[in-house]
Amino acid sequence: MEKTIEIKSTDRETVLLVGVCLDRFADPTSQESLDELAQLCETAGAVVEASLVCRISRPNAGTLIGEGKANEIGAMVKERGIATVVFDEELTPAQGRNLEKIFGTKVVDRTQVILDIFAQHARTSEGRLQIELAQLEYLLPRLRRMWTHLERQKGGIGMHGPGEKQLEMDRRRIVEDIQRHRRRLNEVQKRRSEQRRGRRRHGWALISLVGYTNAGKSTLINALTQAGVLAYDKLFATLDPTTRQLKLPNHQLALLTDTVGFIRKLPHHLVESFKATLEEVVEADLLVHVIDTAHPQVFHHIDAVHQVLGELGVHDKTIVPVFNKIDDPQSAVNLPGLRARFPGSVEISARRGDGLDALRIHLADLLRRRRERQRLRIPLQEGKLLAMLKTSASIYATDYEEESVIIEAAVPVTMNGIFAAYRMDSLPVSPDEENARDA
Repeated sequence: MEKTIEIKSTDRETVLLVGVCLDRFADPTSQESLDELAQLCETAGAVVEASLVCRISRPNAGTLIGEGKANEIGAMVKERGIATVVFDEELTPAQGRNLEKIFGTKVVDRTQVILDIFAQHARTSEGRLQIELAQLEYLLPRLRRMWTHLERQKGGIGMHGPGEKQLEMDRRRIVEDIQRHRRRLNEVQKRRSEQRRGRRRHGWALISLVGYTNAGKSTLINALTQAGVLAYDKLFATLDPTTRQLKLPNHQLALLTDTVGFIRKLPHHLVESFKATLEEVVEADLLVHVIDTAHPQVFHHIDAVHQVLGELGVHDKTIVPVFNKIDDPQSAVNLPGLRARFPGSVEISARRGDGLDALRIHLADLLRRRRERQRLRIPLQEGKLLAMLKTSASIYATDYEEESVIIEAAVPVTMNGIFAAYRMDSLPVSPDEENARDA
């Protein structure tokens, strides 16, 4: 067991952090993950009394860290009066139950801390619904741990007696709640799908901000659209998605969505619960990956974001790396390596506004490439379609007939379905011609 790191306590709930290293040699990422867990606990409202990393050859089925190390930690907990022990790894129900017996105090894992933060920060009914579903799915296999005091009232090989009855009642109630929450979230997904179809009918491109938690996504959407989203220097300060209209230099309108931040060891069932929100990422035309260049573990953060995007199946999308917080002196350490790994990225300070014009131009250029030059014959009475072309397409030529107008324009591919019935033919788009036209 490695040296304990002392941290001054306060009157708030005191916690002891326990990390696990599965190698014989020190793993630097274990301490990094433990430092992040300390931030999570502070965000949840606790104060970290101490932290330690246990090096083990293999996980113990009963206690994860082995009975000897568990007894050492238990003695420390009793001596210091620590209220809660927080593990950086997800514990099985049996491990959590056994450790609580040894420590004589509450034991939680990283997943529970994240769930607690989400529960505190969810503001909309949709956000609360998603976090409640994740909490119920986490709780279901751990019910037995909650009713051990009733199990002792009557013997038996299994769990006969009051504990069994109460356990089955609770399990049935939770299963019913999970099913009800899933039905309501399906309705949310249908509603969001309808909203996206409405946006597509207007020809608006969809851009989603993704990134590690606290990378500056909310600050960026505020800077680009004056969205007024809550932006604190805390992990998971905002959970509910916000969508605002974004005007680009080529006069094209796009919709920019701020999504929930990602994190290392993000529980899979939490990703599943937030599918209704994360569908904004799946359906986006472009993903803007906001990267905190000042963070010492920035490359691990990037890998964690790519892992979650992989779970969502969006690796084939165009991803725009945006290096944020370049005004922070610490960013100078990471920027050379980031530039080498991500050529063609955009460097900004969302807080100060540096580089935002370059970002708008870059996004407009990428969306311009997603256009197809077409010749369309549109009836004059279709005023909405004509107005849509003027706001979303680059028009090269217009020729009026008696009851219709023939328009030659570079049309966003997202609008192909809208104008399919009016298409006469398609032509290649000349970049130089379109650049001149947009200018």
